[in-house]
Amino acid sequence: MGQKTAPRTETHDFHKTTSDRMKTEGVKMDARAFTRMKRGRLEPEGRIDLHGMTLDQAHPALSQFILTAQARGLRLVLVITGKGLREDPYDPMPRRRGVLKTQVPMWLKMPPVAQAVLQVTEAHRKHGGGGAYYVYLRRRR
Repeated sequence: MGQKTAPRTETHDFHKTTSDRMKTEGVKMDARAFTRMKRGRLEPEGRIDLHGMTLDQAHPALSQFILTAQARGLRLVLVITGKGLREDPYDPMPRRRGVLKTQVPMWLKMPPVAQAVLQVTEAHRKHGGGGAYYVYLRRRR
């Protein structure tokens, strides 16, 4: 009350979505190539579809795919996760939507795959949009 009370601050901590977090990350690759990739003008040289896989199946499949693609000299690959199931308004238990969509970017930052990945970004609409990621790989050493 009065003048001595401190103003209230906002206490809500809203977690950013996966795509919002990825947009705030810096560009680690050539800016011109990044722009072409985001506009869908670069064609992926390889792709993996993780639809229908469990987390236990998808993680090793993704790791093997990324490391094999780098060994073959590929630079841009497409990882299709799907957008996830829509929320059921009548479901009494709220469920996370798009578990693979959330997990894949985290897996790509963990060893042993992290050393192969240069950039991860959401795919252009013609390559799957919000249900897929472009993964730009480092050159082989």
